[in-house]
Amino acid sequence: MKKFFAVFLCAVLLVSLIPGLPAMFNQTVYASGTYKFDFGSDSSPLEAGYTLVSNTMKYSMTRGYGLSTTTDFRDRGAPDALRRDFTILGSSYSFMIDLPNGDYAVKIISGDQIASNRTSIDIEGVSYGTISSSSGSFAEFKRVITLTDGQLNFTFGRDGRVNAIEIAYVEKPSGLRIVSKTLTSPTSATIGWNVITGAASYNIYRIVHDPEEGKSTAVKIGSSITNQYTDTAAELGFTYEYMVSQITADGFESKTSSPISVSMTDGVTKGPGAPTGLALVSALETSVTLSWAPVTNAANYYVYRKKTLNGPYVKIGATTQTQYTENIETTRKHYYKVYAANAGGLSAASAVLETPIVKVYKRQMEKIDRALVAVPTQNGIYIGWRMLGDDPTDVSFNLYRNGVKVNATAITGSTNYVDSSGTTNSTYEVRGIIGGVEQVASGRAAVWSANYLDVPLQVPAGGTTPDNVTYTYRANDASLGDVDGDGTYEIILKWDPSNSKDNAHSGYTGNVYVDAYKLNGTRLWRIDLGRNIRAGAHYTQFMVYDLDGDGKAEIAMKTADGTVDGVGTVIGNPNADYRNTNGYVLDGPEFLTIFEGATGRALATTNYNPPRGNVCDWGDCYGNRVDRFLAGIAYLDGERPSLIMSRGYYTRTVIAAWNWRGGLLTNLWTFDTNNSGYSEWAGQGNHQLSIADVDYDGKDEIIFGAMAVDHDGKGLYNTKLGHGDALHVGDFDPSRPGLEVFDVHESHPNPAGIEFRDAERGQLIWGVATNYDVGRGTAGDIDPRYPGAEMWAIDGGGFNSPTGGLYSTTGTRISTAIPPANHVIWWDGDLLREILDHTWDSDTSTGVGKIDKWDYINSRTVNLLTPTGTYSNNHTKGNPCLQADLFGDWREEVIWRLEDSSALRIFTTTDVTNHRLYTLMHNPLYRLGIAWQNVAYNQPPHTDYFLGHGMTTPPMPNIYPVGSNTTPAR
Repeated sequence: MKKFFAVFLCAVLLVSLIPGLPAMFNQTVYASGTYKFDFGSDSSPLEAGYTLVSNTMKYSMTRGYGLSTTTDFRDRGAPDALRRDFTILGSSYSFMIDLPNGDYAVKIISGDQIASNRTSIDIEGVSYGTISSSSGSFAEFKRVITLTDGQLNFTFGRDGRVNAIEIAYVEKPSGLRIVSKTLTSPTSATIGWNVITGAASYNIYRIVHDPEEGKSTAVKIGSSITNQYTDTAAELGFTYEYMVSQITADGFESKTSSPISVSMTDGVTKGPGAPTGLALVSALETSVTLSWAPVTNAANYYVYRKKTLNGPYVKIGATTQTQYTENIETTRKHYYKVYAANAGGLSAASAVLETPIVKVYKRQMEKIDRALVAVPTQNGIYIGWRMLGDDPTDVSFNLYRNGVKVNATAITGSTNYVDSSGTTNSTYEVRGIIGGVEQVASGRAAVWSANYLDVPLQVPAGGTTPDNVTYTYRANDASLGDVDGDGTYEIILKWDPSNSKDNAHSGYTGNVYVDAYKLNGTRLWRIDLGRNIRAGAHYTQFMVYDLDGDGKAEIAMKTADGTVDGVGTVIGNPNADYRNTNGYVLDGPEFLTIFEGATGRALATTNYNPPRGNVCDWGDCYGNRVDRFLAGIAYLDGERPSLIMSRGYYTRTVIAAWNWRGGLLTNLWTFDTNNSGYSEWAGQGNHQLSIADVDYDGKDEIIFGAMAVDHDGKGLYNTKLGHGDALHVGDFDPSRPGLEVFDVHESHPNPAGIEFRDAERGQLIWGVATNYDVGRGTAGDIDPRYPGAEMWAIDGGGFNSPTGGLYSTTGTRISTAIPPANHVIWWDGDLLREILDHTWDSDTSTGVGKIDKWDYINSRTVNLLTPTGTYSNNHTKGNPCLQADLFGDWREEVIWRLEDSSALRIFTTTDVTNHRLYTLMHNPLYRLGIAWQNVAYNQPPHTDYFLGHGMTTPPMPNIYPVGSNTTPAR
């Protein structure tokens, strides 16, 4: 039908736009070609200048517009003729209008005077998401749509409320031409184009043809209210393409014109030779100065730099001199080359200059003990201990049983040992040997009775919600921190009420409690977050870290009126209750509080940033998206940790950085997708984040799902692949420099719903197109037949679909069979990672944790450990309370709760390994992963070096451990 009448209807419509002829559809047709439709019923009042679309008006070829089906409608009687009424359908319906092919500015008004509204919009088969509004407000959707088949189709879903649609033809500029170009300093290029009647202004875009980067993407460089523009940034020797768009009086932007090419050369002059003699004049901590020999006939020189050996060169400056200084930190090697230019064009590039590393940041980290652990096995007592991140590489060890040395020669090959003569009554000490001198023993260890340690807990009393629903408590997510400065970690534990909720679900919840326990079960304190903090995975993200360098960890989290700290002091108004009848907390003050780790005492409280503001601004009006929080720790200055708190990731995203230093809590910067230039960064966040130094400048970046934010709060890159459920950052491919990101995405259809990318630039290494929500995916080296780590993701289309499966670092699909994609863990004696998961019982909604080995030959799992008597957390996510390198050598421990939450059970490996690595808790990326592991959808931590089969010895980290017996870092 669309194709049959396209030519006829296009002709009729074009005639109807000629002034003086009757308007088609009995509607007002303006000279600009605007079509206005008021949706409602036959009896609804009609807004002046609009054409009625009643709920029974099905599409007809004669009329040329209408609905796909009859719908329901509502007339609220207010606020005006246009917005008081709307069509509505429970599932979906379409509106069609026959139009000539071209570009159209589309405006949709959607809302309800008495109810909240969420209406999904699909135009010409492309989904544009959902527009939302609260009762009494009306959302507007604006977009320029290109029509190619003679009929513009709109499909509306979810609530499906449509009050009005306006459609206007938008002309794009034409007739681009070169007006002039100036090749002497100051250089410039001037272009012109045909005037468009009624245009408010024009935007000018430019593509650069660069000798290193090739053809760039189009970037807006300016605007004009006339039909001419001068580019004063056009540089000698380069070629540019310019495109122009129209900005209408209503604020719509047309598609861009066809491009015009401008070469900043004269076509006569001979080009210059390549610069020679590129040399380093100086390399200081914050600057690099280069020089080179003069080039005959050169008018300009362009300096290029790249950050990584395999990265792209970027033009960083231009000069007429033969020396150039760049203000840049020399925390990594940089690579430079120079081009010469004149009116004949650009020269070939100079030779490459590599600069040295001059400035090295040392990170303030915890001063921890050797975490000696002793466990009985069939072959004797297994003993493991830490090699610390500040130990010299040639450190060796002596092991003592009951004060007598066990080993005949110093232990150098590993940090574990099996004492065949030990008993369960033995006591062990380990002493490092540094520079030939035996050091003081780092604590004593008694022998455990089994391969686990129970930490007794004090279960909070249950309660009853205002709607008479009773609830109990279970141990949930945990974190680690040395809160008293003795070098041993304490456990910080969040208690989850049995009625905790996902944000999408209404209902009251019990209060959230956070406890601190020593490993012997001594409870140090309990914080009650109060009735105004809702319970659920996305509400309370608690950070445990030494933020001020005093050697003792603090705790940071969101609080509210009625929060009670660890010494019984109430924050804010103790009687306030902001819960609505659906159990959501959408009103009242919100706070950020720093608590003292040793006592739970509130040290500082300030207004939470990012603030709530208007609930509807976050994507819905009932309280789902507004309260999606993430958190983390980042070394933004390269030396000291800062606190990262965020809000939102489905739509608007705000990330705030805080410093807690010298008793002061200060906001360092705030990133907001509502700010200029970041609108396309909205909706790119995951249900968790990762933090890593992805550009090797010594300072951390925030990898926030499909996008990344630099250490200074500015956007680093945006892949635009959308929201996802699982994110992993690490050195997964040791054959390429830098870190990588493995991410899976919920947004679909998606050109790379399963993707592996460069962590620094966001550049796709490989991706798999998906048409389903990829809910789970993880990464780790589980198959030694393939270099580097493997990555796997669930499949939405069955085993024969080309999407989910097990992939190598090159994107080769190894297998359609995959292990569980919840967690991975370093557990046994080899360098491969094991599978940390659970066995789920849907009848009881409980899971029992387990550790499995991936049998890569037969593509199946083989069980190594099933911790009978324990439960996993967070429903089908199968999370432990925590996994971390808590005891012994570099292998990880795992913490599960007992079935009745009377204790936490910490399991440790007893497998002997001959691989010696420094403790993972002193690896910067891994340690930050422990801090954010409790956030939202828990994910496993990774290291910033490749840890797996065939690995090389990792470099020792640049860290400065601080503790109560040391001088705090500045």
